[in-house]
Amino acid sequence: MKAVHFGAGNIGRGFVGLLLAEGGYEVVFSDVAAPLVEALREADSYTVHEVGDGGTDRVVTGFSAVNSAQHPEQVAEHVAGADVVTTAVGPTVLRFIAPHVLAGLRARSPHAAPLQVMACENAIGATDQLRAQIVELAGEEWERLAPRAVFANTAVDRIVPGQPGGGGIDVTVEPFFEWAIERGPFGDTLPTIPGAHFVDDLGPYIERKLFTVNTGHAAAAYVGAVHGAEKIAEALAIPEVTDAVTAALEETGALLEAKHGFAAAELAAYRETILQRFRNPALPDTVQRVGRQPLRKLSRHERFIGPAAEAAERGLGVDGLLAAIGAAIAFDSPDDEQSVELRRKLTELDAETFTSFVTGLESGHPLFSRIVEVVAAAPA
Repeated sequence: MKAVHFGAGNIGRGFVGLLLAEGGYEVVFSDVAAPLVEALREADSYTVHEVGDGGTDRVVTGFSAVNSAQHPEQVAEHVAGADVVTTAVGPTVLRFIAPHVLAGLRARSPHAAPLQVMACENAIGATDQLRAQIVELAGEEWERLAPRAVFANTAVDRIVPGQPGGGGIDVTVEPFFEWAIERGPFGDTLPTIPGAHFVDDLGPYIERKLFTVNTGHAAAAYVGAVHGAEKIAEALAIPEVTDAVTAALEETGALLEAKHGFAAAELAAYRETILQRFRNPALPDTVQRVGRQPLRKLSRHERFIGPAAEAAERGLGVDGLLAAIGAAIAFDSPDDEQSVELRRKLTELDAETFTSFVTGLESGHPLFSRIVEVVAAAPA
């Protein structure tokens, strides 16, 4: 069995590629970072170091790598002969992956089993996005190519922090992981991925993850930065930070309970598990790394505005989320392009215009005026 994985970075090697290799797939990493591709090509193995309670070292072998910028024809050839294609590149990069997958489908035998495609990104419906981009590129040709692939959305969760220097292609991760995958598109032929679980309705699992793990992680970073913390674990050792993160997550939990029917006790246990993961002192994750790209994280359907908007529409509390949003607006990282742009927009735009520009909310939305108040109070 063969799997082509786009994105040979830390998540690709330390999570998706690891599980694919343990499932018996020959893993082909595709990336545009020439030094990383060359390092993978020269290596016979790499080690995934799980740090924290229950962690172990897991050695990955049986992989190869190809530079998709330099050798797109090789990528197409691998995709044409693969059983599985996965991605971990970031939602905005999927449009650059679509041409490679399409080229592989064109070269794929019509008699082969359908290629199983999964975009493993921190976004709702990421695989749907990838499929839509492929279909658009294919045009009228798609009717002929459609039977050659099936597309399943996924929800992935594993903390892969910024890596310590000198580690080469080895990766440090937390022991915990979760990979939920839509069952329906595969019929009776499920991919072989150890530890993954297949579900009939993925939506609730995606939102539970995004509105708890992603919201909580970012809130810890932004509120932690306000309190002068350097690392996420250090931030959560500050009572005020823990209280702020817990308040935000109790509000997203109330939304998840109302919207998807999750049990309150189940959500409370899930929140505590997440907070314990963030407190892992062996993970060298910094508030600066987790807090980067604040404009994206404050956009309409992301981890703060997304759940806060839905909660406001339902008349649920949003004070904790608003406090986290205020900390995000105050985030100041001169090395992060989006942080610099956010600071500039904060000085150039009035509060209403800034709110519309950053959050995508319309002025009549029940959350809009509350955000405007937060923006108006933000330090310039």
